[in-house]
Amino acid sequence: MGTELRAWLAVADSFITALERLAWDARAVVDGAAEAVAGAREVQTEGLRRGARLRKTGWMLTQVAAGYRLYGLRSAFVSEAAAERMLERLHARSARNFSRVSAEQGGAFLKLGQLLSARSDLLPAIWIEELASLQDDAPPVSYPEIERALEQALGAPVERLFAQLDPEPHAAASIGQVHRAITHEGEVVAVKVQRPGVEALVEADLDMLELFVESMRSMLPDLDHATIVAETRSAVRAELDYAKEAHVAGRVARALDGMAGVIIPEPVDALCGPTVLTTRFAEGRKITLVLDALEARAGAGDPGARAQISELLGRLLALYLRQVLEHGLFQADPHPGNILVTLAGELVLLDFGCSKELPPEARAGYLAVLRAFLFGERERLPALFDALGFETRSGTPDTLLAFTDALLGEIAQSAGGPVRWPTRAELLERAGGLAEQLERDPVTALPPELVMLGRVFATLGGLFTRYRPEIDFARHVLPVVGAALQQEEDHATLV
Repeated sequence: MGTELRAWLAVADSFITALERLAWDARAVVDGAAEAVAGAREVQTEGLRRGARLRKTGWMLTQVAAGYRLYGLRSAFVSEAAAERMLERLHARSARNFSRVSAEQGGAFLKLGQLLSARSDLLPAIWIEELASLQDDAPPVSYPEIERALEQALGAPVERLFAQLDPEPHAAASIGQVHRAITHEGEVVAVKVQRPGVEALVEADLDMLELFVESMRSMLPDLDHATIVAETRSAVRAELDYAKEAHVAGRVARALDGMAGVIIPEPVDALCGPTVLTTRFAEGRKITLVLDALEARAGAGDPGARAQISELLGRLLALYLRQVLEHGLFQADPHPGNILVTLAGELVLLDFGCSKELPPEARAGYLAVLRAFLFGERERLPALFDALGFETRSGTPDTLLAFTDALLGEIAQSAGGPVRWPTRAELLERAGGLAEQLERDPVTALPPELVMLGRVFATLGGLFTRYRPEIDFARHVLPVVGAALQQEEDHATLV
């Protein structure tokens, strides 16, 4: 409890100090914009809207941070048992507040809540329970609004586009809302329609993110913040382009066609547009619900349940390794709401709005890093990091090696036998050690693609640490690495 509390209090201190700077910086931006466009009512209204959004979000974050900060003082004057009960109530109240505001605000702020919801390895259980609703339960847009947006985007009445369109949303996410439909050819499809007005909300959130990072610069780990913010802006903006998402989903679906136990719903091109995405419908349950049920069965003595957990998560790891290492194009938002499991046990991967394509040399570079790490060739890693574009202040690779160990250590263990997954306390301790290493020798330059790669494998790592699978290295990792290496050799031969 002590290690976890210290970590939370450190975050609280950072939030409070940073939010003071953030609020005044943002106010100056909003005021300046309003003065510059004194004659434009629409832009003035947008400035006021952004200011109100900032105040609501900032006040919520301040309340959460202040609650943890005050707890540190109050807990010193009560018994340990009373302090634990107090902390549980604080976690519950803070998580509810954060989740409520995230759902109300929508846009990129809701995406942040979804991302945090996958980190059960770091956050308290009550936070995960509260944030889980954000994965697929954003406040819905009314059907008349969706119908108007759909008809404007595709240029035809709904009855001409579909034989049937369910007015009740199948899922409501941060940027789009999904409705089940049947085409005139009789095919069941999922129709994702972008929320009207969401683009302005996303831009406001991205401005807030940039201000927030700038205000917290002195308290954040010493990394290449400019690259991180730029990549995050690019990734979130890309989620607004449904035509691009349809293109990426189709490419990945074709590339992985035939991968056993995996479904990637293909787009129906004739029913897609810049703000509408129609794909073949795939029914399934959110992966964490399935894993929780299997874990309960394993706890009740079912000998096959633990093996099913390992099989599902091993296949998920292989799915992402194939996307990254073989094809260099991957879905970069693997929160549990985007990963379903069918009744037959197949994995369904949804939502390619947040995706990343690696240049061929970068894909080859990360493959070489993974190969060197897995097969004990650590002496090759410094040169590989340098070729990829990593830089540290000292010019030595120690900080980079520490992060590689943290990200890939458990996968490497699986090559030699059962993996020992770290506890949350151990993860927090590891994070503290990485922060200290960053302070000693900061990372001054990052390759842009690492931002999305880190997001993917940190999120997957959270699932693995939570459910502790026994990864079958020979079945789920080695064949992918081997195929990717063979692909590199074949390419080199042709060149």
